[in-house]
Amino acid sequence: MARIVMKFGGTSVADLDRIKNVARHVKREVDAGHEVAVVVSAMSGKTNELVGWVQNMPKVAGANHSIYDAREYDAIVASGEQVTSGLLAIALQAMGINARSWQGWQIPIRTDNAHGAARILEIEGTEIIRRMGEGQVAVVAGFQGLGPDNRLSTLGRGGSDTSAVAIAAAVKADRCDIYTDVDGVYTTDPRIEPKARRLKKIAFEEMLEMASLGAKVLQVRSVELAMVFKVRTFVRSSFEDPDAPGMGDLLNPPGTLICDEEEIVEQEVVTGIAYAKDEAQISLRRLADRPGVSAAIFGPLAESHINVDMIVQNISEDGSKTDMTFTVPSGDVEKALRVLGENKDKIGYDVVQNESGLVKVSVIGIGMRSHAGVAATAFQALAEKGINIKAITTSEIKISILIDGPYAELAVRTLHSCYGLDKS
Repeated sequence: MARIVMKFGGTSVADLDRIKNVARHVKREVDAGHEVAVVVSAMSGKTNELVGWVQNMPKVAGANHSIYDAREYDAIVASGEQVTSGLLAIALQAMGINARSWQGWQIPIRTDNAHGAARILEIEGTEIIRRMGEGQVAVVAGFQGLGPDNRLSTLGRGGSDTSAVAIAAAVKADRCDIYTDVDGVYTTDPRIEPKARRLKKIAFEEMLEMASLGAKVLQVRSVELAMVFKVRTFVRSSFEDPDAPGMGDLLNPPGTLICDEEEIVEQEVVTGIAYAKDEAQISLRRLADRPGVSAAIFGPLAESHINVDMIVQNISEDGSKTDMTFTVPSGDVEKALRVLGENKDKIGYDVVQNESGLVKVSVIGIGMRSHAGVAATAFQALAEKGINIKAITTSEIKISILIDGPYAELAVRTLHSCYGLDKS
């Protein structure tokens, strides 16, 4: 017998038939004698609908276009998960399974006070553990918790993954199964490279890089939590037959295991290729090369919640001037330019330039730590395809390369092939 947390995303619970199918997946684990908790998202598209309702309500008097009472926003958008959890509990009860729904505040899942993007501080899992021990299935509304102001809070988009991993850590689950519309983590996006392979295992650090660099399989914060608390996490498909052979395998169910790198005996040099579209490059020309200039640039951008990624600095031959180039999401360009303009006197640049429509392609693998020449292989392969590199950043386990948008798919396929990832 094991303790398992199962999480089902929006496409998995998109309608009543799919909710009934989810109930069959849960029943399989209950019938095997396992203690089970389930975390659910809202039905596919429901959160967007709820957000739209909020945005169409009258604005607060005297406020700008983006100001709402964040506490009421949370109360509204969290309702999608509450509906799904209740429906799944009813479906399980109809199958003769002892189940009940739980809202975030009932457990409670305690968060900070950042409504709309709250972070989990603590989960009191005692009562759920007791009830699971008695054979009751806990069906938990994902994406939500209880803030210090005693108001319902939400964790930000994709927060149900985070809820599931956090609950798995709190109840000391043997594993956390994330059911989605794909059957695992692939070496790259199969829609771009048909030869992409499903990985049997991937290390936490690699998955964190994949998730943060464009792979949409898991939410970044959920991977962070899994790594910190060493929660063994399986990515699985909810659309496979719940009763198919092997689906109930306790140790090796179908899908991809995200785990500590010590569990991976044969570590590949490169595990996968990720990409992120809609990147933009901003360059500040002829800055004075003095202490504090980087803080003057990136401090105000951070305060405006603009995520800066690749940073390249070029210093003039006499050391008096420097150029600073960095990337931001394309959607943040106008905001970033406005912030930089407001701080021009403090920063001291001559001119600002920007270019949108770029793509960041990343090569990821923990095996890079012990192998030389990984970057050179990528640069040579791209050069042979006539792909110009605009910027490069590296870490122990990744190389990120900025290129023009039209070359994205060619670059992904080229790098996937040159590291042998298309070979079974």
